Amino acid sequence: MSQQSLSTDILIVGGGVAGLWLNARLRQAGYASLLVESASLGGGQSMKSQGIIHGGAKYALHGALTGASEAIADMPRRWREALAGHGELDLSGVRLLSDAHYLWSPGTLAGNLTSFFASKAVRSRVDQVKGDDLPPALRNPRFKGKVYRLTELVLDVPSLVERLAELCADGLLAGQRIEPLRENDELVGLCVDGRQIRAQRIVLSAGAGTADLLAALGIQQPAMQRRPLHMVMVKGPTLLPLYAHCLGGGPKPRVTVTTHPAADGQWVWYLGGDLAEADGVARDEAAQIRAAQKELGELLPWIDLSSAHWATLRVDRAEPAQSGLVRPDNAFLAEQGRLLVGWPTKLALAPDLADRVLASLARGDVQPGSYPPLPALPRPPLGKPVWDDLP
Repeated sequence: MSQQSLSTDILIVGGGVAGLWLNARLRQAGYASLLVESASLGGGQSMKSQGIIHGGAKYALHGALTGASEAIADMPRRWREALAGHGELDLSGVRLLSDAHYLWSPGTLAGNLTSFFASKAVRSRVDQVKGDDLPPALRNPRFKGKVYRLTELVLDVPSLVERLAELCADGLLAGQRIEPLRENDELVGLCVDGRQIRAQRIVLSAGAGTADLLAALGIQQPAMQRRPLHMVMVKGPTLLPLYAHCLGGGPKPRVTVTTHPAADGQWVWYLGGDLAEADGVARDEAAQIRAAQKELGELLPWIDLSSAHWATLRVDRAEPAQSGLVRPDNAFLAEQGRLLVGWPTKLALAPDLADRVLASLARGDVQPGSYPPLPALPRPPLGKPVWDDLP
């Protein structure tokens, strides 16, 4: 292939929700932008997420959210406006799985709910729901707990990725080999499968892949860490929709359940929370499934799971290594000359990462340039939901 040279304002590496959202926002703001993805759009952490647009509730439960940042508390509103078609992006075609996420306290457990409801993170009313207003899976006479409705919502991530890809129009490039492009020892762009792409700014938003990109650029900071999860998937004809954090006695949700449509029309429960963290990570697949079966047997004994199919999925959440110093209610962005390195830290915070990039461009007085139209470029495929591989 003859070497091709392209120029753009902003070159983004990483086609998860964060990179796609950023690309769409930049184009809307008048910048020329191009996003490079080495595998499939959304196929990394995005498709493995539970799709919850957090408003900070989970963090407020164990006191990690101080209220010093308004970013995550404002996310549900910003996403709702986008889904309604009058937000910063038009996401009106994206499938909404649930208009609310719930907080579910089994039995008489009150725990730390009092301080939670008083938290600055909880901006809007948190109402207890009963009877027919309960999530379908909890509408059973044997259910004795309490359920509260949060303003958080749950999205179908595959339809979100598809819509964001549409908004990116021709600004998507499939590229396997990504190398630094330097002139006079200065990073001026990237070489992507032999194409030289120059840009005013380069943004790394490739999740776990960012570590390899930084190594290829010879950059040690910001360092990345991985926090593993061992998620559980349950598929069966008896499942009813449930989107809830189930509280335990500890500071984290005992289990977080979201429900997703499989290709054959059946529901899949996707289980995270404390179940998927430290002890869950240490278990092998069989032991993790047994632990999940025990949890659901105790919490939802009226649901027949005897014919359900079970599987687990290991997920590595990528985030800045100095995350102990970064509140979980913010996206992270580091600036080094033309290079910007970002992690949204949560699916919900993709708009916050875009805000930070746009603010960086304003500080650096990066103005939209004038470039010839992009040629026809190989386009990365859309990622597939992990539950579609279940029998």
